Amino acid sequence: MHDVRTVSAPSMVRLAAASLAGTAIEFYDFFVYGTAAALVLGPLFFPTFSPLAGTLAAFATFGVGFVARPLGSVLFGHIGDRRGRRPVLVASLLLTGASTVAVGCVPTYESIGTAAPLLLLVLRFLQGLGLGGEWGGAVLLTAEHAPAERRALWSSFPQVGPTVGFVLANGVTLVLSTSLTEAEFAAWGWRVPFWAAGVLAVAGLWLRSSLAESPSFLEIDDHARVPLAEVVRDHWRLVLLTAGALAVGYAVFYAVTTWSLAYGTERLGISRTVMLACIMAAVVVMGALTPVVALLGDRYGRRPLCLTGCAAAAVWMCPMVALLSTGEPLLMFLGFLVAMIAFATMFAVIAAYLPELYEPRVRCTGAAVGYNLGGVLGGALTPIVATALAEHEGRVPWGVGAYLTGIALFSLACFALLPETRPAPRLAALPATE
Repeated sequence: MHDVRTVSAPSMVRLAAASLAGTAIEFYDFFVYGTAAALVLGPLFFPTFSPLAGTLAAFATFGVGFVARPLGSVLFGHIGDRRGRRPVLVASLLLTGASTVAVGCVPTYESIGTAAPLLLLVLRFLQGLGLGGEWGGAVLLTAEHAPAERRALWSSFPQVGPTVGFVLANGVTLVLSTSLTEAEFAAWGWRVPFWAAGVLAVAGLWLRSSLAESPSFLEIDDHARVPLAEVVRDHWRLVLLTAGALAVGYAVFYAVTTWSLAYGTERLGISRTVMLACIMAAVVVMGALTPVVALLGDRYGRRPLCLTGCAAAAVWMCPMVALLSTGEPLLMFLGFLVAMIAFATMFAVIAAYLPELYEPRVRCTGAAVGYNLGGVLGGALTPIVATALAEHEGRVPWGVGAYLTGIALFSLACFALLPETRPAPRLAALPATE
């Protein structure tokens, strides 16, 4: 039997680096669509709509990616639980990369009419399908190799990947939007970040080509024939609780990174450059803090940090929208920063917490489905609901703050019902459901 205690520190560094790079590339693909949806997709693909309706329609295609993610977690989770975690990483990266490049090639409504938004919808669905498999494969491969006493730390590196992907996606967009005219950016500049996904996908496949299979998977003697059926039968309550608990993280993240970007540029008249800079700075700090918070998770447990982050989010959402409404860069940055720190306090330990909640034979499916259902509840709806709520309010969109606070309180209740899973000292193997 393979003992994870035999995995050397250098091997863990290579594994964590490859997982981080892979999640960064896949989330780059996912985030670059969100940025484009906030900035240009409405008028280019829904020109017959009013500005508000066009933004809502663009965010609706953005939300389709979240709806597809649980389906991707079922598809790739089945592969991960039946065939291994490693094949999931390759297949999901190929699917997400190819569909992202294709988005950059879709003609606008002016060229092909209603076929343009329909193609966007299909490709966004495929993006979400691939990303739904990515998280489970990358996180499990790292978590199941890691020594128990440092599992939260090592598992936090794939969680840094979304930060890198977000900064990369928005950094490319920022450079293009500042170096091109409005007409050039709308004509072809917005497509460049999508095309760049092809190069990144090739780099990711090369990085992942030498990864070893998870030891926990190799130790399973009796693989689940239909993992989803087993998860639904034996772990349905756990899946619903984890989905509800994670909804706040998605809601906070996409309220800051997607809705705020659209609200700041369209309603407040703030330049794209200023909004992107404020948001990116807050996300960079959040990413840098993630491994530090994960160390606390190894010392004090996963659940206490999740409860703390969730409570902080509930308290901060109304102040955040108030600071956003000032239009002052430093105040907006402060609002985003505290929100991102609350987010990191929860999500830094989630990559260790979710795998520990599920038994190994259905872990890839169970953890990924719970994680991605949370995305549907919190990520898919937040930009749409927040945009609609803000339209009927004054300069300070208090309704958006109340909506986000409500999600945080709901998630807090779900976290309160979940058990602690931090392994006892020197326990090497990932525990089954406790």
